[in-house]
Amino acid sequence: MSRAQLSQDENLSFKVHYQLLPKETNQLDLYFSIPTDMGINAETLNETDFFTANIKSHSAYYSEQLHLPLVRSRFISQSKGQKTGYRVNLNLFCYQIRIALDADVKATLQLKEPDTFFPAAAELVEQTTGLLKKLRRYTPPDNKLKSYFQNADNYLSWHTEQAFLKLLSNGPKSSEFTEERNVVIEFCQRESQYRAEQTYNSQVTLDDPNRITNKMKLLERLIEYGVVFTKETIDLSSHLKRLVKGLVTGVIMAFVMFIVLNARSNFEEITVALIALLGVIYGLREIFKEDLTQWAWRLIQRGRPKWRNKFKNSVTDTLICSQTIWLEHIRKKDLPHDVVKLLKKRRQQNKQAANLMHFSCKNQVYIDEFLPGYDEVQQRITFNMASFVRYLKKGAGKLYTLDGQKVSKKSVERRYQINLVLRFTSEQGIQLERYKLTMNRSEIVAIELMEDDSNSS
Repeated sequence: MSRAQLSQDENLSFKVHYQLLPKETNQLDLYFSIPTDMGINAETLNETDFFTANIKSHSAYYSEQLHLPLVRSRFISQSKGQKTGYRVNLNLFCYQIRIALDADVKATLQLKEPDTFFPAAAELVEQTTGLLKKLRRYTPPDNKLKSYFQNADNYLSWHTEQAFLKLLSNGPKSSEFTEERNVVIEFCQRESQYRAEQTYNSQVTLDDPNRITNKMKLLERLIEYGVVFTKETIDLSSHLKRLVKGLVTGVIMAFVMFIVLNARSNFEEITVALIALLGVIYGLREIFKEDLTQWAWRLIQRGRPKWRNKFKNSVTDTLICSQTIWLEHIRKKDLPHDVVKLLKKRRQQNKQAANLMHFSCKNQVYIDEFLPGYDEVQQRITFNMASFVRYLKKGAGKLYTLDGQKVSKKSVERRYQINLVLRFTSEQGIQLERYKLTMNRSEIVAIELMEDDSNSS
């Protein structure tokens, strides 16, 4: 069954990712139960501002089973294709190496015993060396193509070196596998020397960790051309909002003109009283115009999608897939029955008064098949909770304890808990999970999947 996975991203953000098959349609719903003491509601948190600044979507080709031995050299020589074709195939090959290497390094780090870890690390070095040789076997003579090759080669050499240094740093330590460890170290040294011989990076850049890292981030984005989709966001409510604003203004103006005409008929000539009455009428119009517009807009907009993300192939501009997005503050009666049932499983002390916010996106793939070697498209949505932080209280305090005859105290921080229900509907069925998101003013402290609340707190 296709599943959505929720995990922490950075200090104040979390991400949800899931896969899509050709011609597949599915829907992700997130229900935020936000305690009222956090001060976050429809008046303090505007949905449009939150979506624009704090919700980011990313879509790219994906293969869960991609490992180093399965990477195929798909780049072509200048004589076999045009400039665009060479770049796309080169990027595809490099992108596959990066994804496969990251997956294999992660799997190798799960090996906690030195006698299995170091042989696996040495095997990874051998596989990576072979793939890099395939990449460097042909250096295009055309300067336009050569720049693509150099950027990809520079990034891939640096990324593989960083991956293996991370492997040695985080893996188990042992003095019995000196030979295997030296194989990894020598590989990293060779790649560093190779980049120096090619003069890919200036000494000034190499001496500054921030500059070299940011440069490689840029090169990483360049090799994603043709593999990661370009995104176009469309506001579905812009024309409707103008229509609502116009209708409300028309109704108010008609009402005001009716009152003005009646007032003129009651006054034979212009007097101070008439001028004062007209001033009051027009003042009331300005006071209530915005409120009435907001009320009418919320009434009409409720339940309607607000945005659509279109993801296109960055080379051919072909539409690959789309996301139709809803985001709104809702009432308790708007919750689906299965979500209400799941929230009721909380222990009594956790059933505090809360405001509800609903995020939903309906995903659809339009094409029948993907690039060779890829069976799925991965959608990733990142939620930054920085907009929530501004409403939180610092709330630091002291906890006093008695240790024999001595009283000690410790500083404590105020934490808030948001209940988050994930509902993922696909052709294989419905996935329904509740998470407890604990945060303070500086970070998301923990994200816990609540399996059964009978023993949780």
